[in-house]
Amino acid sequence: MENEVSFEEAMEQLEKIVEKLEEGDVPLEKAIDFFQDGMKLSKLCHDKLQKVEKQMDFILREDDQLEPFDIQGED
Repeated sequence: MENEVSFEEAMEQLEKIVEKLEEGDVPLEKAIDFFQDGMKLSKLCHDKLQKVEKQMDFILREDDQLEPFDIQGED
């Protein structure tokens, strides 16, 4: 598995693994390999989502300082 896999590529690979495992006719050893690969892809996706979430928590103000971003807006 490449280190620079995009979120979309990782999700696609994860979906394929889930499909193979759901078919049920995978030998046990291969199923374990699929499961381990799936867990790695799941962590990769989770980490990428967390990174994006942190980036979305901040917006640039006019003076180029970062401030928290409130999605709900001001009352």
